[in-house]
Amino acid sequence: MQAHWIWFAQLPELTLRQKRILLETFPNPEDLYDLTQTDTLTMLPPERRWALQNKDMTEASRILRLCAAKGIDILTILDDAYPEKLRQIEDAPIVLYYKGILPDFDNNPTIGIVGTRKASAYGKNSAALLSSQIAACNGIVISGGASGIDTSALQSAVDADSRTVAVLGCGVDIAYPPTNRKLFSKILQRGCIVSEYPPQTQPKPWHFPARNRIISGLCDGVVVVEAPERSGALSTANHTLEQGRDVFAVPANIDVVSCAGSNRLLRDGAQIALNGYDVVKTYENRYPDVVKNPEENQQYPAQADAPAQSTDKKGIDNSPLEHYHFLNDGASQLTPEECKLIGFLTREPKPVDIVIAQMDLPAPVVLEMLTNLSLKGIVLQHSGRRVSVK
Repeated sequence: MQAHWIWFAQLPELTLRQKRILLETFPNPEDLYDLTQTDTLTMLPPERRWALQNKDMTEASRILRLCAAKGIDILTILDDAYPEKLRQIEDAPIVLYYKGILPDFDNNPTIGIVGTRKASAYGKNSAALLSSQIAACNGIVISGGASGIDTSALQSAVDADSRTVAVLGCGVDIAYPPTNRKLFSKILQRGCIVSEYPPQTQPKPWHFPARNRIISGLCDGVVVVEAPERSGALSTANHTLEQGRDVFAVPANIDVVSCAGSNRLLRDGAQIALNGYDVVKTYENRYPDVVKNPEENQQYPAQADAPAQSTDKKGIDNSPLEHYHFLNDGASQLTPEECKLIGFLTREPKPVDIVIAQMDLPAPVVLEMLTNLSLKGIVLQHSGRRVSVK
């Protein structure tokens, strides 16, 4: 049976849409294989019907043997375990190959984190921070397994001992890039590695744009951390929008080329990703018994060492800027604008929009400053788009 599914999935002359149409009438590819009169397939254009006359099962049998030898599992689009989120997209893969532990995609918030391979330190740190926060909220982090942003996100989820998924543009038995071999091995302990390509398939440039639709198809929403104007991450964002899912973006410097694409997403209406809980809580009504607010249990990575909040609001509101210990310890590391921003903050969480209005600077600039100060451990980000000083 699985050999017939592989044979059907591997027919290059038929598009995924045409294969889906055929499965509406022939849910068992074995029936298509046994079909002798292809002229009856009126749901296909006449010039495509001849593709089913190819009865060679050699390659399908070889792939099946490889999967058995390498411990690779196979999911067909009609299997119960096939993620419903992915099955809903128009060009869903007919067959998926995976290694590891398949998470319950459909009953948990799934968040994609993507971005450029040539990531800055800011981008990598942001991806790692968001990933650890999403994991703390019981979200499943999904990414592409490439170097840069993908690697930072996946590594952070693994370090948090969380379920995570890497979607590859090659066979799941191929470590690409090779530097991620150890990371992929660790992912298998709690999550899985997925691909629509059979084992031994080498990475090809055209595989990755196709791979991107699977990342978005498995996700409730996708966060673009850092991406230039021409980027695979923007391809994933476009797939996300076409599939009716949510796109988030991390604000960054407006004069940095590698951030131009992600900043444009914000300009065009993407939701701002300031912390992981703000992303995951978008889906708390969909998964009411799953989404966790780590602030309630003091488990949020970005706030784990936060001191108890004082109830003396008057004293806090009137505290002079120079009384903040982190300014005395390292003022030379802060810009004048950052010092000014901190002066508007207190230990009581304040809405981000109010801080932006007080700064009288473009919103993306202020948001980037808040993110940088958060990464430095100076600013705490709270649910409901609120921030405070540590």
